[in-house]
Amino acid sequence: MSTVFADLPVVAIVGPTASGKTRWAVEIARAFGGEIISADSRQVYRGMDLGTGKDLEEYGDIPYHLIDICQPGEKYNLHRFLQDYNRVLEEIRTKGKLPVVCGGSGMYVEAALNGLQMPEVPRNEELRDRFRGKTLEELTSLLATKKALHNTTDVDTVQRALRALEIMEYYETHPQETERTKPSMEKSAIVLGTDISRDLRRERITRRLKTRLDNGMVDEVKGLLEKGVNEEDLIYYGLEYKWLTLYATGKIDYQEMFTSLETAIHQFAKRQMTWFRGMEKRGWTIHWMTWDLPIPQLIEETGKLLSK
Repeated sequence: MSTVFADLPVVAIVGPTASGKTRWAVEIARAFGGEIISADSRQVYRGMDLGTGKDLEEYGDIPYHLIDICQPGEKYNLHRFLQDYNRVLEEIRTKGKLPVVCGGSGMYVEAALNGLQMPEVPRNEELRDRFRGKTLEELTSLLATKKALHNTTDVDTVQRALRALEIMEYYETHPQETERTKPSMEKSAIVLGTDISRDLRRERITRRLKTRLDNGMVDEVKGLLEKGVNEEDLIYYGLEYKWLTLYATGKIDYQEMFTSLETAIHQFAKRQMTWFRGMEKRGWTIHWMTWDLPIPQLIEETGKLLSK
């Protein structure tokens, strides 16, 4: 079933990690003649495959974008994502294809669908000197006192917290730039959510983590370090790369790595759902459907939404 839609809407797939978003995106793109835009803040990096859960074999012959576009060690951010997203979105629409956005980074998805245009915020050495030596907990407390102009839900390292503070202070001192961040909701967007119970989500996260470790996720991180990727840069990416790097460099043992990483991923999934619930409060309608919905039914329901 290949359909060209007159107004070329966007279909976005959201949901917590390990809930089958990629599978949905692929099946919807295949059914309706679409191409996938990844909205994942870490799948942009080449060679970071198991840790980011790229699952490239799932895509088959479906075109996808914004995966493997950066070298590990680079700092990809929301500003760069929005530039890349808008370029790719125009390319897909020019071909008359259906854009299918897929990703667990709620900030990226919502910013893209809101049509935000953000300034590039420069590094602030004075701010970094001012907060040098503060713990992650202290920096997080500082973030909580400021207006949330930038996502802080993924702040799990000192570097990320400093960057979030840097961005917030920039907006405070450049009030004219906030005009560029006012949302302009894309009315034609259809947002689908993979609905999975908390207990099953936790079970799938733990099972997937064990599988990826068995498949060589530690070796992936060791390989990146051997190729010269800076240890601090890998830790900056958080989650798998934070804890696996600490293990690979001998700072923690295997059991501490596994337990800490498992806990961190569970917490991340909870933060993801908090973000998506926040999207609903901010005016977005998310059509939640059970994560293991039979594909024919998923396609039927999506087709109904596209036809409205």
